Amino acid sequence: MKIKDIYKLSIEKGMEFDPRGKEEAKKILEKRKEEYEEMKKEEKEGFDMEKLSNPYDDTRILYGDGEREVKKVMVGVDIDGEELLLARYLGDIDLVISHHPRGNALAGLDGVMELQIDMLHKYGVPVNIAEKLLEKRIKEVSRSLSPANHQRAVDTARILDIPFMCIHTPCDNMVADFVERKIEKDEPSKLGDVIRSLKEIPEYKRASMLGAGPELFTGNKRSRAGKILLTEITGGTEGSADIYEKLAQIGAGTIVGMHLSEKNREAAEKAHINVVIAGHISSDSIGINLFLDEIEKKRVEITSCSGLIRHSRRKK
Repeated sequence: MKIKDIYKLSIEKGMEFDPRGKEEAKKILEKRKEEYEEMKKEEKEGFDMEKLSNPYDDTRILYGDGEREVKKVMVGVDIDGEELLLARYLGDIDLVISHHPRGNALAGLDGVMELQIDMLHKYGVPVNIAEKLLEKRIKEVSRSLSPANHQRAVDTARILDIPFMCIHTPCDNMVADFVERKIEKDEPSKLGDVIRSLKEIPEYKRASMLGAGPELFTGNKRSRAGKILLTEITGGTEGSADIYEKLAQIGAGTIVGMHLSEKNREAAEKAHINVVIAGHISSDSIGINLFLDEIEKKRVEITSCSGLIRHSRRKK
């Protein structure tokens, strides 16, 4: 495969498993094209043209020629200078892939958070309310990203001349779909049953052995799960603390997520919503693995690093 093929595949998979549906993801691109055509010349000069073919602003080729052939990749949850130096030391790495965004993909992280609005609407929250609840949080994330040294790892890749890319929301979409289907299949009635269901997934089972497995943030193992929603898996980063009251009003009993701040945990508890945190790095690992299985089919060799719990689901 070429680097551009891996990048294109990540977008295709992201749209295939997008919780809004593939057609809705396509509409985002159509809207962006219309907005671009209406821009003035000076506005177009600073426009990221990738936005016209990729709805996920946190997924980009950060450095390197897209035409380069890839036989071996090194993949991690987070890639920074030390991992890039390791890739150079190994000597046979054609491409390094980070899950968490770097470079202009990190600067664009807030751009994918509107996905959360559509997810809340899908679960039953009126879209106008979901939009207002997330609007403030999206601006907060945008401001928090503003002072970050976005290009640090990208500059290291450039100096070392190591092709570098990141794939974030597409992998998160894949794990959200995977976990949701597992829970729907198992139909857990108590929170303890939810935990048991998750621990049957190899990445969560391994994470439990490492002291970072699924756990309860609110509720207890005997608590009834009620209606289970996955609002904390995909959509860039953590959403607004104000959503939990609205979720309770539409009948949510339990939320399954990757991670949760104390502020949001307290808000969920106040709204009497149970919270099961599956695990951040382990959840990321599932999404990354589902994607890596796709490129492994193309005879691309995988070297895992930086927290990635590699588990292949390919039939040998």
